[in-house]
Amino acid sequence: MTDTRITHIGGPTTLIETGGWRILTDPTFDPPGRRYFFGWGTTSRKLVGPALEPGDLGPIDAVLVSHHHHGDNLDPTGREHLDRWGTVCTTVKGARALGGGAVGLAPWETTTLSAPGKDDVTVTATPCRHGPVGSDPITGPVIGFALAWPGQEHGSLWVTGDTVLYDGLRAVPERLDIGTVVLHLGSVRFRYLSGWLRYTMDAREGVELLDLVQPRHVVPVHYEGWSHFQQGRGPAEAELASSAHADRVVWLGPGEACDLSV
Repeated sequence: MTDTRITHIGGPTTLIETGGWRILTDPTFDPPGRRYFFGWGTTSRKLVGPALEPGDLGPIDAVLVSHHHHGDNLDPTGREHLDRWGTVCTTVKGARALGGGAVGLAPWETTTLSAPGKDDVTVTATPCRHGPVGSDPITGPVIGFALAWPGQEHGSLWVTGDTVLYDGLRAVPERLDIGTVVLHLGSVRFRYLSGWLRYTMDAREGVELLDLVQPRHVVPVHYEGWSHFQQGRGPAEAELASSAHADRVVWLGPGEACDLSV
């Protein structure tokens, strides 16, 4: 069993610390107020800044970027600091765009993080679909990340990435043993793109996914802080609290951390 600390910096951005590794997810460090354009008439304004600044983080060994082309997952400030941090893992298209030795992964491909004095961490890219069927040309490629290392007793740590619930996501617990889920929620909708269509999971879909995974720990993230999120913590927390997974869910406000046995 290994102890792992997860710090929620804000939005999708977390710091995962385990076995001497310090791994950052989807770095977003811009101040609030900026408007981001995602293509095809979709925009969002950032409402809340990060709880920590890049200079507060200390050394970073690796960065997991689920997709490089949306400012709520990699913003200009986060991008500016990538070359000061360690190995960047992202999509194949993202690696080409970011350069600097970034590792591009297609769904189900793996890479290994290695460093002297530390156990290797295996990173497996997991599939995502960032919207309804046929939306890939608009939303672009997205992946999640399953992290495995020696000593885990309850399964991999899985960062779902921005996705709706679909067959590719359902396949993850069929192919991987998952113990901890960093669950991207938010129920993203854009009124200019058929406002009833969702581009990320809501809590109801999150519960359906957790029913399949049966994880030991759940840490929800990426459910507020930008104007395009339609389901914040309140209703999402109520949905998860009424589920069979209520006692496994850890809600972290920006800047808060939890220690988990994984």
